Order: sequence, then C-alpha cells, then structure tokens
Amino acid sequence: MSILIDGKATSQAKREALTQEVAAFREETGCQPALAVVMVGDNPASAVYVRNKHTACESVGMYTETLHLPEQTTEQELLALVEQLNQDARFHGILVQLPLPKHINETKVLDAISPDKDVDAFHPYNVGALVTGRERFLPCTPAGIMELLRFYGISVKGKNCVVIGRSNIVGKPMAMLLLAQDGTVSICHSKTNNLRQITQQADILVAAVGRPRFVTADMVKEGAVVIDVGINRLDDGKLCGDVDFDTVAPKAYAITPVPGGVGPMTITMLLYNTLTAAKLAVSGK
Repeated sequence: MSILIDGKATSQAKREALTQEVAAFREETGCQPALAVVMVGDNPASAVYVRNKHTACESVGMYTETLHLPEQTTEQELLALVEQLNQDARFHGILVQLPLPKHINETKVLDAISPDKDVDAFHPYNVGALVTGRERFLPCTPAGIMELLRFYGISVKGKNCVVIGRSNIVGKPMAMLLLAQDGTVSICHSKTNNLRQITQQADILVAAVGRPRFVTADMVKEGAVVIDVGINRLDDGKLCGDVDFDTVAPKAYAITPVPGGVGPMTITMLLYNTLTAAKLAVSGK
C-alpha cells in the first residue's frame, strides 16, 4: 500500500509553526504582516479561494484585506489600484487573484506589482532570482510540493524527476526547485515525444497538465513518488486530479490525493511569503 501524502495534515503542522513565528515577529517589531488581495469580477471558484486565503491569514495572526472590484473594471483602473497598494506601507504583500476578466492583460498587471510585495513570486525579478538561486519568495504551489516531500522524508538528491507541464506558475518553477535540491529534471509537455517512456523513468513524477486522470498506471514506474497538482471538476460535479489515482496508487511508493494533497500547501506557502515580505519591509532590505 502506498503512502498517502496528506496535504491537510502537513499544512496544519506548518501553520502551527507559522503562527508562533508571526507572534514572535509581532512582539519583536510591533508589525503585523498584512496581505492585500485584489479580486476582479464574480468568478465563483476565485471567490472560494479568496475566502480561504482570508481565513488562513487570520488564523496565523496576519491582517488581510480583500478589495473586490466589479467585472467591468478597466485595466488602467486595476493598474492604478496596484500602484496605490505598492505605495501603501500598511500592506507587505499584494496578491491579484487569477483569472482576470478577458479585457485585462494579466501579465501587465502582475508585472506592475512591486517585486518586494510579490508574494505569488510571479514578477520577472523574482523569477530571475529563483533561477539564479537568490530567491526571496518561492512560487507557492511548487514550494508547497517541496515542503510535502521534506515532511515525508523524501529526498530529491540524485533522483530522476519528471514534471508534466511547463506553465510559469507550476511547471517551470517546479523544475527549478527540484534542480536546486540536486534532482535530475525533465520537463514534459504537449509536444513531448515518447512521453510514456520518459515518465516511466521518473523516481518523482509531478503532474501539472490540467487534464483529468491524464497520468495512468502504465506511465508510472513501480515505487515512484507521484505528486498530483491538477484539480479538475468532472461532469458529475466531483473533483479529480491529473492522475488516475485508483490505478496509479497501488504502484506508487507515495502519492498525493485530490483534493487534500497539494492544494492546502499552496495557501500555507503564501502565508510564509507574506511573513517574509513583512520581514524585508522592517529590515529595509
């Protein structure tokens, strides 16, 4: 029977430790870490994520404020708000909830966030810092995955690591973090030839492709660690990941479920980035 990597339990343990860190920081500096969350429109899934982030911040002793803008907000209006938040010393972190309405250029908005307050680690400055090993903030989902591996005592050093997916949010930074821990990393995508042959060599397989049950048992090496980043809603309303859990789990040494695997860790790492941003603000670095 494979080990079930429990993201909820890991996240809870990390948040308990973070609560103590935040309390110590507030006592030492008199500063409460604060996160501004900007949401445009009424996407139901985004609304759930924003509420979860709000609750998580408050649970560890951070301040958070959600600025909810109407769907018809213009790009210039949103950029003006981001600049206002950049200059507002009350907030140490800024998060713009994605997706944005189609008439707004997401890249332009994310690039407008100050690198010092970019707790999602999407800004080109922070991406470059990650690639060169000088990061201040780590992308939340990949960082959460690395914490899960550490929590379960799974070493990356010397392992064949395969990432399916090359997005800027998960795939590419995931590869960088695995490489930083001395993994031998391959990135696969929709144009990859012989995908199955590559994934069958993976000691650690990360699926972030956004296709329900894409990874099947014949793609997985016996005894592999399988990390499922996907969260897909089926026609019957149920959630499933990018991995066909029922067939892959018996072959895996360890595997994350969906839901309850990677997801809880993403918000937890956002909280750590917010504390880091507050520390940077206080130190003036």
